[in-house]
Amino acid sequence: MSPNYDLIVIGAGPGGEKAATLAAQHGLKVALVEARSPGGTCLNRGCIPVKTLLHASELFREARDGGAIGIFAEGLCYDMPAIYRRKDEILFGIRSNIEAMLASTKIDLILGTAKILSASEVAVSGSAGCSVLEGARILIATGAAPAKPPIEGIDLPGVVTSDELLDNAVDYKSLVIIGGGVIGVELASFYSALGCAVTIIEAADRIIPNLDRELSQNLSLILKKRGVAIHTGCTVDKITDSSGALSCHFSGKGGTEVIETQGVLVSVGRRANTEGLFGEGFSVTTGRGIVVNDHFETSVKGIYAIGDVTEGSIQLAHAASAQAQNVIAQMLGSPPLVVLSVVPSCIYTSPEIASVGISQEQAKANGLAVITGKRPLSANGKTIIERQERSFMKLTFDADSAVLLGAQLMCSRASDLISELASAIVNRLTLDQLASVVRPHPTFSEAVAEALKDAQGRFAKLK
Repeated sequence: MSPNYDLIVIGAGPGGEKAATLAAQHGLKVALVEARSPGGTCLNRGCIPVKTLLHASELFREARDGGAIGIFAEGLCYDMPAIYRRKDEILFGIRSNIEAMLASTKIDLILGTAKILSASEVAVSGSAGCSVLEGARILIATGAAPAKPPIEGIDLPGVVTSDELLDNAVDYKSLVIIGGGVIGVELASFYSALGCAVTIIEAADRIIPNLDRELSQNLSLILKKRGVAIHTGCTVDKITDSSGALSCHFSGKGGTEVIETQGVLVSVGRRANTEGLFGEGFSVTTGRGIVVNDHFETSVKGIYAIGDVTEGSIQLAHAASAQAQNVIAQMLGSPPLVVLSVVPSCIYTSPEIASVGISQEQAKANGLAVITGKRPLSANGKTIIERQERSFMKLTFDADSAVLLGAQLMCSRASDLISELASAIVNRLTLDQLASVVRPHPTFSEAVAEALKDAQGRFAKLK
C-alpha cells in the first residue's frame, strides 16, 4: 500500500522545496518528487551556475584591465574546465545542504518522474521502479524549460540551450546568442570578458526589452564597448553547418546577413514544463502554462501550481519561493504572508541591473502622473573606486501622494540595494520618509539619497 500524504509536491526547485519545508514545519506529512536534482533549474541550470561563471569572468576582466589601477598580471590566462569544476563544487555543496535540510524536516524526497493520475494520485517512475502516491493535496512546481523556436537547423550539433551550455565547458572563441533577454546578456557578459567574439541577435527593438528603456540603452553601449555585436529588430532565418562551422543566417531592416560561428546559444525564453505531467484522460486547464486562481489553485480542486510552470509567471526563483509561502498559508487557512505584487528583478551584468515596481514608461502608458528622481553615479566615490561604467539610479513617485512606485538601478551591488526600495514600495513610503534616512559614506546607497534630492527638487517646482 502506498503511503498517504497531506501534500505531494512535484518539483524540488526554489518554489517546491520552500513549500515542502513550510508544510512539514507545520506538521503536514509531505512527499517531494523531483525528476532530476534537488534545487531545480535555479541551482542546477540557472541562477547559481551562471552567477558563478560571471564571478570568474569578471575577476579575469578586472585583472586584465588592472594596469589602470597599478595592478599588472603578466601571463594572465584562464582554464575553462577549472572554472566549470568550481561551478560544480558550489552546486554540489548547496545541493547537499538542501538534501540535509529536507531530511531534517522528515520530508520524503522521492527521485523520479511524476505523472498526476487524479486529484489525489501521483504515479512516480524512477530507478526503484514505479509507485503511486496518494495525497490530500498536490502542488505542481515543475518550473520551465528552455524554449526552442522553429528555426531550420536548430537541432544541429553545436546549437545549444543554456542547459547544455552550463553542463559542458566549451571554450568558445565565437558565439552567436539568439535572444537578448536576461540569460542572453548575462552569458554574453561571461564569454566576452574572456575574449570570445559574441554576437547577440534580438527580435525586439532593444535588448532586455521588458525593462526600462534607459537600462537597455546603457547596457547596449557597455556591451558594444566590450566587443559584443548587437543586432536588434532581427530574426534568425536558419542555421547551417559546413564542415563543422556553423553559419547563422538572419534578417532585419538592413537585409540578410550571415555570421560564421563556433557555437549558437538559443536563449529566447522558457516554456512551462508540463510535458508528460498528466495521465491519460486527466488534466487541468492550461494556456501558456497552468492556469491558477488568486490562491494558486488550478481548475481541479485540491491541485495547486506555483512558479514558472504557471501561466503569466515572471519566472524568477524568489517569486516562486514567495508564492510557496502564500500557497501553504492558504492551505493552512492563514492569510497571505508575502506581497506578491512587488517583485524585484535583477540582471548580473557589470554593472548590475535591478528593477522593482513600475517605470516612468509604464506609468505613462497607464495614464499615471509621476515625478522621477535620477542620479548618475559618476561622482559617487565607490563607483569611481570600482571603475563602474554608466551607472545611475532612477526613482519614480506618484505625483499626488509622493509615494514611491518604482525604481530602476544600474550600478554595482544593484541586486542588494533594490531590497530597500522594494520594502519602501510595499510599505507605501513617501519621498520625505525615504529622504529622512541617513545612509553611510562611502557607499553606493548614497546615490539613493541623491536621487531623492533630485525628486524633491522636481516636486518643489510643482508648488
